[in-house]
Amino acid sequence: MVALLGSRDQLLRVIESRLDSDIHVRGNEITITGRPADNAIAIRLFEELLELIKSGQNLTPDSVARAYGILTADITERPAEVLSLNILSRRGKNIRPKTLNQKRYVDAIDNHTIVFGIGPAGTGKTYLAVAKAVQSLLAKQVTRIILTRPAVEAGERLGFLPGTLFDKIDPYLRPLFDALHDMLDPDSLPRLMQAGTIEIAPLAYMRGRSLNDAFIILDEAQNTTPEQMKMFLTRLGFGSKMVVTGDVTQVDLPGDQRSGLRVVRDILGDIEDVHFANLTSADVVRHRLVGEIVDAYERYDRLAQPQAGERPHRAKPHR
Repeated sequence: MVALLGSRDQLLRVIESRLDSDIHVRGNEITITGRPADNAIAIRLFEELLELIKSGQNLTPDSVARAYGILTADITERPAEVLSLNILSRRGKNIRPKTLNQKRYVDAIDNHTIVFGIGPAGTGKTYLAVAKAVQSLLAKQVTRIILTRPAVEAGERLGFLPGTLFDKIDPYLRPLFDALHDMLDPDSLPRLMQAGTIEIAPLAYMRGRSLNDAFIILDEAQNTTPEQMKMFLTRLGFGSKMVVTGDVTQVDLPGDQRSGLRVVRDILGDIEDVHFANLTSADVVRHRLVGEIVDAYERYDRLAQPQAGERPHRAKPHR
């Protein structure tokens, strides 16, 4: 009962805030009163939460809210199916999708050769892709993992960073290192990198290569040009899988360069075995405020765009 309702009824309060039925708890008994349709939803929610507990999950306010959202959406998937899918278990930590779109993204990686994961920050698109790569390596489905990013500055300049070229590039690749550290034993990562089983390199190092039997991830793909995107995608070799992740609202390319991620759907959208997975602010699994920040910026950008037929406003030059 504590696992279901939470310490000091913390989870019960989340459940009550979502349901229209009245919930009464006495000892080990839960009584639900209200309209039949509302009661049916309440019963199903408790059944799904109990199934999650039986699968070994510790319920949190977020997981309860997500279970309710999946349950009341017009979909066939059940919350317990979505939230109990385990990708990796490492050092007592289970890595699994936490939203319906995340599960569909993970399923797409299983079922397609090239998958594009497009969505805002915090939706787990890179983290889940790295988890699937490690899972494939451990299952011997691939012989190596290749992680890459374009070394494009987000307001900074590479030349001003101290050290060698690799020292300068390291900050761009650090998020990929961080994800791997969560999923592999700390002692094994340097050994796997030294053996070439795991390679983390800037996108420019991919040119001219053919990558066979590999799980290849291109992160921050919104900062590739169309030419760079084509170069990367044509590195695909036999027995390999590619995942391309990015956020089309955070392009850091200089000047008026086009983003390869923005145009690739128009180019490859009709090709079989290429899948585009879309994640939204509803899939943000960081702090609750991150989703609200993403939504607020999207509203601001929509209002800031000039209406059709309007000329964009330009400030008058000072004389």
